[in-house]
Amino acid sequence: MAAALPFLLAALIPMVVGALYYSPLLAGNAWMKVNGFTEESLKGANMALILILSYVFALMLTYPLWQLVVHQTGMTGVLAMQEGFGVPGSDVQNYYDNFIATYGDLHRSFGHGAIHGGIIAGLFVALPLIAINALFERRGWKYILIHLGYWVITLGLMGGVLCQFAMR
Repeated sequence: MAAALPFLLAALIPMVVGALYYSPLLAGNAWMKVNGFTEESLKGANMALILILSYVFALMLTYPLWQLVVHQTGMTGVLAMQEGFGVPGSDVQNYYDNFIATYGDLHRSFGHGAIHGGIIAGLFVALPLIAINALFERRGWKYILIHLGYWVITLGLMGGVLCQFAMR
């Protein structure tokens, strides 16, 4: 359970950031205007279902994000299917153990994860996904930038948590 804790906590970040970001204090009024929402039109939603599904989707997002922000996961991916991996004393396991002992903490900081999560995942994953949908929905740049801002912040914080605290 302890190994899963950073993933479970990182999956809460989209909801916490969303509650603040899409509130009237920050981008909420602009978001409502660009979508043509009113306070009345937002009432009556099944918020329990929305929050549960949002958490499940955020939890799904943590795994590929972890792969992006923790470079050492690439070493595991390369060696995991090699004969002897996971077998104490085998050549491949000794190689892996030595690599992790030498480089296991390299680039394992909140800041590193935040940069990779926010900048790389935000600009090179979230932006294209948001923009493609927005183009076909005939949305403008304001719509794209509002949502991009949310995802850059959210993915940055998620990446920071995962890089700093997720298993090595």
